[in-house]
Amino acid sequence: MLKQSLQLKLSQKLSPQQIQLMKLIQLPTLAFEQRLKEELIENPALESGKEDDYSAEEDNYGDDYDDYDNDRIEAEDINIDEYLSDDETPEYKLQTNNYSKDDDDYEAPIIAFESFHQDLINQLNTFILTDEHRAIAEFLVGSVDDMGYIRRDIQDIVDDLAFTQGIYTDEKTVGKILNIVHELEPSGVGARDLKECLLLQLRHKTPTDAVDLAKDIIENQFDAFTKKHYDKLLQKYGVTREQLRNAIDEIEKLNPKPGSAYIGNTRIVEHITPDFIIKISDGEIELSLNGRNAPELHISKDYQEMLQSYKESSKSNSAQKDAVQFIKQKLDGAKWFIDAIKQRQETLYVTMQAIIEYQYDYFISGDETKLRPMILKDIADRIGLDISTVSRVANSKYVDTPYGTFLIKNFFSEAMVNDQGEEVSTIEIKKILETIIADEDKAKPYPDDKLAELLKEKGYPIARRTVAKYREQLDIPVARMRKRI
Repeated sequence: MLKQSLQLKLSQKLSPQQIQLMKLIQLPTLAFEQRLKEELIENPALESGKEDDYSAEEDNYGDDYDDYDNDRIEAEDINIDEYLSDDETPEYKLQTNNYSKDDDDYEAPIIAFESFHQDLINQLNTFILTDEHRAIAEFLVGSVDDMGYIRRDIQDIVDDLAFTQGIYTDEKTVGKILNIVHELEPSGVGARDLKECLLLQLRHKTPTDAVDLAKDIIENQFDAFTKKHYDKLLQKYGVTREQLRNAIDEIEKLNPKPGSAYIGNTRIVEHITPDFIIKISDGEIELSLNGRNAPELHISKDYQEMLQSYKESSKSNSAQKDAVQFIKQKLDGAKWFIDAIKQRQETLYVTMQAIIEYQYDYFISGDETKLRPMILKDIADRIGLDISTVSRVANSKYVDTPYGTFLIKNFFSEAMVNDQGEEVSTIEIKKILETIIADEDKAKPYPDDKLAELLKEKGYPIARRTVAKYREQLDIPVARMRKRI
């Protein structure tokens, strides 16, 4: 049986303007600049730079338009195409940038890079090979991954050569050509596993006692070496600790990922642009927002004059109504965008200022052990904003301090209670843990249970599994892997 009923329901929804504002807040400086350029292109009623004759008090277009009645449009012919033509170049295209004049104007040079595999192919041209052998060599180079390895069986390569290239050969021939690939730079390229990669690099080194011992260790005692069973190696080779240490030093100088050495030189490095700048002057902390986050924007006077001319006109038609509606829409969009930018600036500033006040001891000294436990709610309560807003600011913004440039979210941490009942930051505990490990005897590194015991002696009673978690977060390996001869 169908039944109709009326039900009242109260719900809260974000307006499109609020959603856009949240998106603007979470954008870092470089992404914000790109968003600003897009808006300037999409909205011709929005202009950047200073306008001498314009002031906010003259912005009365909204009130004027509200008085208009669609039933009594009085307008003369307004050709909207005249205002959107390409005859005049928009002002934003004539400016070198959209940020503060105090900032450096920098253009990155355009660099053309040669790929890793193309470089290997070019090296093959220095070898005298038959057409068939060259085709096999190029196929092998094409099988090299970005780390410099060929992670395929020789038999699989033989089969692929037959099916895809029409080259019928055998494993012995492919192995012979693979030895030629092993002669290419960077040393170790074309290896099928880590052991072969290290051996190839050692064979390219000038022979010395340490290098010869290193080659023997990798070739015949690779498992003992990876597990750092140094006593077993000393007994096996009958050498002194210093001789073994020299051999291991030779191995540690090798690159386990030879391809990355080439890729690292061609990869474009993304530089961090700080959103905030902190300076210490006469014992006082000075906070400033990156000038790129405070662009000079204003509403086009041409568009305001168009709307005013419409008001004073005496003719109307359907096309003119559409034109005026378009103008009003663009003016409203420009005004809202300018207001949103101002609100974004204010939100960023008050949030960072609250973080500075909360972590004052750290920012004035730079000592990480003075970082207080701080969660998003602590800052949200201080500035009267939602936790999600603080999260948007913290997760994607960087601050330049006298001690380095940091991601803001790194200043947030949970609290733990020490043996005196005081709340301390987990960052402080991690810093002390890092110091303990740095000062340990590398011949006998501390296991996790010993680290937990040492932290307890310093007044931080935490469990061994918590120590293991913090150690992993610091990218510090287990005791066995930290051991040195």
